[in-house]
Amino acid sequence: MTNEDQDRATKAAQAAENARSAMAEREAAAKATLDNMARLKALRLAREAAEPQRAPAAKKARAKPRKLDEKAPALSDWLANQQSGGRRI
Repeated sequence: MTNEDQDRATKAAQAAENARSAMAEREAAAKATLDNMARLKALRLAREAAEPQRAPAAKKARAKPRKLDEKAPALSDWLANQQSGGRRI
């Protein structure tokens, strides 16, 4: 083997070791993330079990649908209404 072949073999071995260590780091990070998610879920479920049941929230009132013979408001009126309601247009 020449020096160049030995250098290539050394670099290839180094690259393989770097890849293995990087993969191990990624797996450790993924495991830590999953463990944290499981811990947080357990805490949330315990907190929800300890709280008394709440009454379901009241449904929002829906806007009445327009009848076919009703005319839509003018765009200028709609824009003025939006601005007076605090919207930025």
